[in-house]
Amino acid sequence: MRPLAPVCLPLLLLAIGCAGSGDAAREPVAGPPAAAADLARGPARTFSYETLDGRELSTASLAGRLSVIGFVATYDVASQAEARFLAGLLRDHTPRINAALLVLEASENRPLVEAFVAALKLPYPVALADAPTIAGEGPFAGLHHVPSVVILDAEGREAFRHVGLITQEALEEVLRRIERENARSAR
Repeated sequence: MRPLAPVCLPLLLLAIGCAGSGDAAREPVAGPPAAAADLARGPARTFSYETLDGRELSTASLAGRLSVIGFVATYDVASQAEARFLAGLLRDHTPRINAALLVLEASENRPLVEAFVAALKLPYPVALADAPTIAGEGPFAGLHHVPSVVILDAEGREAFRHVGLITQEALEEVLRRIERENARSAR
């Protein structure tokens, strides 16, 4: 019987080399990149979506606090985890922050979205996105991947964006970084 090392070793090295060649836009789950929180803030995002309970999720309804908005889909397991991370973040940081979920699915999926929210017992506003937002256009241009997270500052300007799953702990670090930046600029 011949040893497998001469045949398996090149295949193993090839597999390891290919493992790092994923999508560069996808960031590690463990924590946000240092430069992401240093995003230059532009004008306030202007948006308005109707929540499942008939209220408004908008620039005006979130004004005055840092707001963490998750972009999810009911069919995605990572979205379910992100929704739970946001629930924990809100629980630990109320009333300091707002949290909300924007579901990137068509309105005919509303029953699925309602079941998703009920099953997870989500404590924050949840809205269905409109067609332009689902397509990656509109107020959150370029963001049509699930799960994703955007953090808006108190004036509604985007302070952070992350594509892919991000943990509650990583989001807490981003919030602390944004608060430090805000304190420095206020001086």
